[in-house]
Amino acid sequence: MQRNNIRLSATILFLMTAARALASSDEAWKEFAADVEAKCRQAAAASIADARAVVDPIGSAHYGLALVTGRPKGANGFVTHICVYDKQSKGAEIGSELDTQTLNLLPEE
Repeated sequence: MQRNNIRLSATILFLMTAARALASSDEAWKEFAADVEAKCRQAAAASIADARAVVDPIGSAHYGLALVTGRPKGANGFVTHICVYDKQSKGAEIGSELDTQTLNLLPEE
């Protein structure tokens, strides 16, 4: 009887800990996505006015990923860049301009 109580207590403790860890993970992923968005928008600020970032919620094993779209500074139209965020250094870089129209990423106006 005592062994069953110990097993039941251990199971309940495990489930409570797992539920807490899952909630922490959800919050951590939200914070990660927010940081990727902020850093990618900052990296694109020199070339894109009013940049918008669409963030891959998890990214790859080593990198956060996002598409940054907006109006190019000093020009008409829209541009898109891939942004890569290094999970270790927390720095972001943008790639070269992609054809936004071909990617079908134009915002609805």
